Amino acid sequence: MAFRYPPRNLSHPILTIVNLGLQLLWYFLQIVVSIWYFISAMANLFESYFISYGLLKKYKSLHLENLRYLAIVIESEDAHQTSRVVKLLRWLDSIGVKNVCLYDMNGVLKKSKEAIFQKLKNAKSIEETNEAVTKRVPDHMTLEIVSYVDGKEAVAKAANLIFVEKLKQHNLGGELSETRLNEALQIVGFKGPEPDLLLVYGPIVHMGSLSSMRYGSLIKAIYIFTKVNQNYGT
Repeated sequence: MAFRYPPRNLSHPILTIVNLGLQLLWYFLQIVVSIWYFISAMANLFESYFISYGLLKKYKSLHLENLRYLAIVIESEDAHQTSRVVKLLRWLDSIGVKNVCLYDMNGVLKKSKEAIFQKLKNAKSIEETNEAVTKRVPDHMTLEIVSYVDGKEAVAKAANLIFVEKLKQHNLGGELSETRLNEALQIVGFKGPEPDLLLVYGPIVHMGSLSSMRYGSLIKAIYIFTKVNQNYGT
């Protein structure tokens, strides 16, 4: 009868071994995920440099016919970096993007509006133009700078809606499709002209912080948009 049941003092070592095994498995999974993110980040970094230096041929020619109106949301902390904002706008101008709307929640960009236009020789404010941004392709960049107080908060709300979705899906990378953008704008009740593409700059959103922005990443985002099938109503 003494050998019918295992000694009780064996249960503690077994539980210790099981717990140790589970901890080692958890650490192993963390290492694998960290390595995967590191490799992915390095791959995106090298791809961005290759694009910037023109080493990837498919990114050399961008068809901007359907990119009539680009909206850029910048988190207010990043919006204080006026020189980076100007650099981003110069990139867009060199690419051939003509109609741009800049948005930040707290109106930081509006306070820097005069400084931004002084540094952009080929840009005019939307107030200076008499035609809607979608009527024709201008020979200069038409720039609109807005914030929440302008009643155009839908752009930021749409960006936040998509960001929350990506956060829940553990997917903060990639670009925003036209279909998903339009759906988000409709959900938040946007009534004005719809941007064809929306890019969000911030510490943890898909385009990253302005302090680490890359020309190649911008080209890639626009290129992917131009390759999406565009279905416009009549």
